[in-house]
Amino acid sequence: MTLTPLVYWAQRHEEIYLRVELTDAQNIDVQVHENVLKFQALGRGAKGQHNYEFSLEFLLPVKSEVSHKSTQRQVNITVRKQQRGWWERLTVLERKPVFLVPDFDRWLDESDAEMEIQEKFLGFSWIFVNMTVRLFIFGQDSLYDTFHTISDVMFFCQTLAAVEVLNAAFGVVRTGVIPTLIQVVGRNFVLFIIFGSLEEMHHRPVVFFVFYLWSAIEIFRYPFYVLGCFNTEWKTLTWLRYSVWIPLYPLGVLAEAVAVVQSIPIFDQTKLYSIPLPKAIGTSINFSYVLHVYLILMFLGLFINFRHLYKQRKRRFRTKKRKAH
Repeated sequence: MTLTPLVYWAQRHEEIYLRVELTDAQNIDVQVHENVLKFQALGRGAKGQHNYEFSLEFLLPVKSEVSHKSTQRQVNITVRKQQRGWWERLTVLERKPVFLVPDFDRWLDESDAEMEIQEKFLGFSWIFVNMTVRLFIFGQDSLYDTFHTISDVMFFCQTLAAVEVLNAAFGVVRTGVIPTLIQVVGRNFVLFIIFGSLEEMHHRPVVFFVFYLWSAIEIFRYPFYVLGCFNTEWKTLTWLRYSVWIPLYPLGVLAEAVAVVQSIPIFDQTKLYSIPLPKAIGTSINFSYVLHVYLILMFLGLFINFRHLYKQRKRRFRTKKRKAH
């Protein structure tokens, strides 16, 4: 009698994830042939220590290369799809096998991912349009009240942007986890620590330039992701997505650096976030020391992200040229 283990599954636009519930699995054999995955291993499952096996014929074509990693409690399998997209189910058969169940711990529903992206796009679009209109109507005066008119929406967008790190980790969007983490942490540091903590910074023109450059980058990036959720591509938008960052991203980091430099004397004066030391020493560690270190890390992050974006752009357009030939 063939024994089958309990298998949890989840998907992203590019990959299928299977989690096989086998403890201390040995002699693991996983193969994909003619779109059918076959698994066999010795381990402790629901029926005790036995050989367990199963096979799945996928709904759509997958790549023959399959990777797996065994832990003490389970075997994790990753299969890459031939074409990027969202499947309505895992197998050809409409009735799923009894041993196959959704992995809700990893599952991020496609509609949830689309909604997050659309909300961020609408938020940054509102910021960009609002600031542009105010600049044309009020001229230079609009540079000094940006924080009070825009900050609530920017706080919302950047809080939501923290989800991008998870989206990158789980493959919802095609981007690296480390570059995304660097950008999200860097922006939130400037927004919440520099602008949010210091009322003296609220009326400075640097706030306008930081917010405007952030939103200018995102209004091209998020529509690209939205179309990607529907397996649709607009060539002009694709070019803008992979090109507009070249001038805007360094300018955005430069504006952030100016904000940090302008905040240093304020932190020195107010002693905000300073760390008091024992009276015997008679001093404290000013938060401005942290900001000096952060300035160095900021430009290191610029180098890492710029290199990542450049490689991403080169790979994208090189692939397009190969397809054209």
